[in-house]
Amino acid sequence: MTNFDAIVEHIQQITGHVFKEFNHSAISGGGINAAYHLSNQGHAYFVKLNTPDREAMFEAEAQGLNELAAMQCLRIPNVICFGQTPQHSYLVLEYIPCQSFDTSSSRLFGEQLAQLHQVEQPFFGWHIDNTIGSTPQYNPREHDWLHFWQQHRLQQQLTFLQQNGYGKQLQDKGQHLIESLPAFFEGYQAKPSLLHGDLWSGNAATDPNGKPIIYDPACYYGDRETDIAMTELFGGFSPAFYESYDANFPLDPGYSTRKILYNLYHILNHVNLFGGSYVNQADNMLDQLLAKT
Repeated sequence: MTNFDAIVEHIQQITGHVFKEFNHSAISGGGINAAYHLSNQGHAYFVKLNTPDREAMFEAEAQGLNELAAMQCLRIPNVICFGQTPQHSYLVLEYIPCQSFDTSSSRLFGEQLAQLHQVEQPFFGWHIDNTIGSTPQYNPREHDWLHFWQQHRLQQQLTFLQQNGYGKQLQDKGQHLIESLPAFFEGYQAKPSLLHGDLWSGNAATDPNGKPIIYDPACYYGDRETDIAMTELFGGFSPAFYESYDANFPLDPGYSTRKILYNLYHILNHVNLFGGSYVNQADNMLDQLLAKT
């Protein structure tokens, strides 16, 4: 059974609120972390837990949330604290009751995400490394997006595939794709935007007032098309979201091909995390991309 006493003490130190006689209830949905709603009559918090060695993962997530919040484009859960106990590492956020998007909030989400992406950042990468799921994600500073995507996204996932014992076929196709990557960027110049980095439908919602919220980021500075591609990967968002985004920040015609390339990174990561059917999905995506080179 989880002991929340040390976490509650940390919350009290940071907030100055006396947080006694609290209740906790598990929240389902996360595949990497355990999540809880921690509350009493006056305050409520969202707590994520993992093993003690994962504190750096939560620190990077907290920094991503804080940087997204500083942009003042979308609602971001406030970071309360993060830390480590003998049993767990933890991240504590404000608790926001979440609701599904309707047409109006979907349009607002498209508009606000376009605002976030239009702020050009100074380089590709980020100031620290972080994780995508629980997989290390390396974010060295680069000024060449093609090289960044080749080496620090696709090549890194191929290295993990080899370490995890996945077949030579995926690795060979992936290496061939990496060598052919310039073909996908002819006539297109990516600019660095602050990315959520893991923007599927499970990491976005609205608050009770219909204000869009994003959370569980894997931030870095990169091509904004990668965020939009990820929104299409697991079910996608409503047409109103895409229409609004494109009206505020139109996508390049080559996006329809590059989105497969960008989503390949996430599917390769799912192979490394979960295996199973993702192996065939990655293989099919590689075939689609190689057919275009």
